[in-house]
Amino acid sequence: MAKVPVMQAVVDVLKSEGIDTVFGCPGAAILPLYKAMEADGTIEHLIVRHEEGATHMADGWSRTTGNVGVAIGTSGPAGTNMITGLYTAQADSVPILCITGQAATSKLHQEAFQAVDIVAIAAPVTKWAVQVKEAAQAPWIFREAFRIARSGRPGPVLIDLPIDVQKQEIEWDASIDAPLPVAKPEPHPARVERALEMLLAAERPLLLAGGGVILAEAGEELRQLAEHLQVPVQATLMGKGAIDEDHPLYAGMTGIQTSQRYGNASFLESDLVLALGARFGDRHTGDLATYRGERKFIHVDVEPTQIGKVFGPDLGVVADVKLFLQALLKLARERAAAPPNAWTERCAELKRTLLRREDFDTVPVKAPRVFKEINEFYGPDTYFVTAIGLYQIWSGQHQKAHKPRHYQVCGQAGPLGWEIPAAIGVKKALKTAEPDAEVVGIVGDYSFQFLVEELAVGAQYDVPFVLIMLNNEYLGLIRMAEDHGGYDMKYEVDIHYDTNGSDNVKIMEAYGCSGTRVTEPGRIRESLEWARKEAERTSRPVLVEIMIEREGNTANGTSIAAMREYEPLP
Repeated sequence: MAKVPVMQAVVDVLKSEGIDTVFGCPGAAILPLYKAMEADGTIEHLIVRHEEGATHMADGWSRTTGNVGVAIGTSGPAGTNMITGLYTAQADSVPILCITGQAATSKLHQEAFQAVDIVAIAAPVTKWAVQVKEAAQAPWIFREAFRIARSGRPGPVLIDLPIDVQKQEIEWDASIDAPLPVAKPEPHPARVERALEMLLAAERPLLLAGGGVILAEAGEELRQLAEHLQVPVQATLMGKGAIDEDHPLYAGMTGIQTSQRYGNASFLESDLVLALGARFGDRHTGDLATYRGERKFIHVDVEPTQIGKVFGPDLGVVADVKLFLQALLKLARERAAAPPNAWTERCAELKRTLLRREDFDTVPVKAPRVFKEINEFYGPDTYFVTAIGLYQIWSGQHQKAHKPRHYQVCGQAGPLGWEIPAAIGVKKALKTAEPDAEVVGIVGDYSFQFLVEELAVGAQYDVPFVLIMLNNEYLGLIRMAEDHGGYDMKYEVDIHYDTNGSDNVKIMEAYGCSGTRVTEPGRIRESLEWARKEAERTSRPVLVEIMIEREGNTANGTSIAAMREYEPLP
């Protein structure tokens, strides 16, 4: 077998694993890998302005393709800058691979320049963090990293590459190599049968689609099961888009922040919940005693240790969600399809009547009006990304999702700044399959500034997307927590200064991009139309900055049975 540079073998592995785009920042300790990528010439590389940005780009790319996103950095602070992205991916079950350069192995114990034990630092926020100590191990470690990232509950991995290891040659033949198989746990038939028995015995059952439905590509099976049994479907925040929210059986979202009134109401009236790939996060459940009530729970998850982590279900099933739904659907079809019933009609009635207002015409703009315009302007094929803050909560309460992987949110970790790099990752993921797809980031004025430098990546590489900013010139979510959460203060949350505060349109222009500021609700739609055309014309990011009321509040509570509504109800 011929000898080749070990980094050439690594590039061969990346290509065979389906990687055509990577995001990174070169440095001295990772240059052998960059040399191999240059020699190969088939993997597109985008130079980021901050390594955290690279991880969020890889994250957005992964959420869109379902494959493992790749971020690359050099030694020392490059790896530590990636930790937030690794944590975000771990929290939301997103498979990404971070590759870091490292000082020579002979120098690691001598506090060499930019030598840090990144493996130890990354271990708590990865499924696997490993340093390659022998060059001949490199391709196999990369193969195993991809397998681990994809297996079970997906998640991030990190591979650290000492510079001396990267410079070696190994025996390698890419023509006789292939990705390692990924096992998917099949459900135990007896538990599938018990789940169906419990569903059929219930009078008011719900299907609860978590993010696992999207990760397992099980949206179609979910819809078919719901229609066959006439069982209403809810989604968690991470499961948003698992079923079209305009579907007659969609029954909303339960929660103490990102939720609909009709979602909480239908959940409270239910007597059984079949939870599919959901982790029962605290923003979803609120007060656990109320959430559990007298209803029964079936919990299906690919990760065994997720079952019983928050509370013990009446039935737990360890399985790939798609395989479980296929098995359940097969059993269910042995019985006659169910007709619409009093429970489905009740959920439909709640969906028609328990709404929140969106038709505000006041100035300053009220946030729900923004999402009314978004829902009416953008079609079901649009890809959305959003991060953390009041705007995420308003989005969860008002914005509709229609397809899997088209509504992407950093749900558990919630890092500010996620939207711009994630939108770049999403758009690059669509470059072949859907090059004309619209990508829209919903962003707050504070989050916008955290990784604003990644606008330069969008401009340099001609990556068009639209940013819709809800600007209240406040740390809005924290102001609300201080003001209404028992602290009775508004301390160090006001970021307004001078006449207009930060001029975000000029910031866009400084990066070679475009933007416009909106102060009246009647101008929102025309501004969205302009932004669509401007993004297409320039092939660069475009901002629509909407000035909203400074102290607007989202509905919230500590219990799904006791939500506080701040706006007048319809």
